[in-house]
Amino acid sequence: MELKTIKKIGVLTSGGDSPGMNAAIRAAVRAGFYYNLEMYGVYRGYEGLIQNDIKKLHSGDIAHVLERGGTFLKSARSAEFRTPEGRKKAYDNLRSHGIDALIVIGGDGSLTGAHLFYKEFGIPAVGLPGTIDNDLSGTDSTIGFDTACNTAIEAIDKIRDTATSHDRLFFVEVMGRDAGFIAINAGIGSAAAAILIPEKKIAVENLVEKLKVRTKAKKASNIVIVAEGGKSGGAAEIAEKVKKHLPYYDIKVTILGHLQRGGAPSSYDRLLASKLGVAAVEGLLQGKYDVMAGLINHKVVYTPIKRAIVDDKEVDEDDFRVAKILST
Repeated sequence: MELKTIKKIGVLTSGGDSPGMNAAIRAAVRAGFYYNLEMYGVYRGYEGLIQNDIKKLHSGDIAHVLERGGTFLKSARSAEFRTPEGRKKAYDNLRSHGIDALIVIGGDGSLTGAHLFYKEFGIPAVGLPGTIDNDLSGTDSTIGFDTACNTAIEAIDKIRDTATSHDRLFFVEVMGRDAGFIAINAGIGSAAAAILIPEKKIAVENLVEKLKVRTKAKKASNIVIVAEGGKSGGAAEIAEKVKKHLPYYDIKVTILGHLQRGGAPSSYDRLLASKLGVAAVEGLLQGKYDVMAGLINHKVVYTPIKRAIVDDKEVDEDDFRVAKILST
């Protein structure tokens, strides 16, 4: 692998937004300034690369963004970038600005784009794991995951007030796509009666029996956390099945949805994003290309993007065991 001279770096955010993306952009740009590099913002992700929506960034552009949710560079999904012709157009625009390398902040789809770009055109790239789903290997936590869990727990705490007041059974659906990390963490943190995640299929009959036991134990409220994309179905579907077995329950469904993507990033997400933003710039200068920067055991590690997006990251079995014990 040839070590390239890097003087100009482009930064983009792609895919779904996550709290802490702004903090990561800020850290990367400030690190670039520290190493006397020119930093460029690519607006609206890969679509912005294709449309040449690229601007040189200055200190004022990153002022007061650390505490803001979302991404000031904005994000978009690009069908055209999925084609060789679209990527060639993006490459030509990148070179027209003299940009030598890219920092891509996003989930597996975004990092796949960075990998293809490096493979086809040799543009050095470092990916940062910006997704609330926490489904990328090569890092203990992804940027935005901690904030999303806090948001979910805060919402569930409010729902519990109503559940307790009316003796209701609530099914609360949280995000996470095909991963149950938000569900398991929010479930433990909010004292859920049961947690349904994509990684484990639970028969409705078993859930019903558990709820019956809790009823006999005179539990004040029952909240079941359901991860979207679960093998047992979504919250509304599961609630309908349970209702057939427990017709005497007053059952309600709440889907938290995109509420979990917004809000100011937590202290941990700000710290994580800041460390990884600096690591992205330093990694590029050290010749670490086509990798994702992550944090494992509080240490920065660089994982090949191909491995980070392909290797399955599994929910800790011990977390699931703890949740089971605490919900009895």
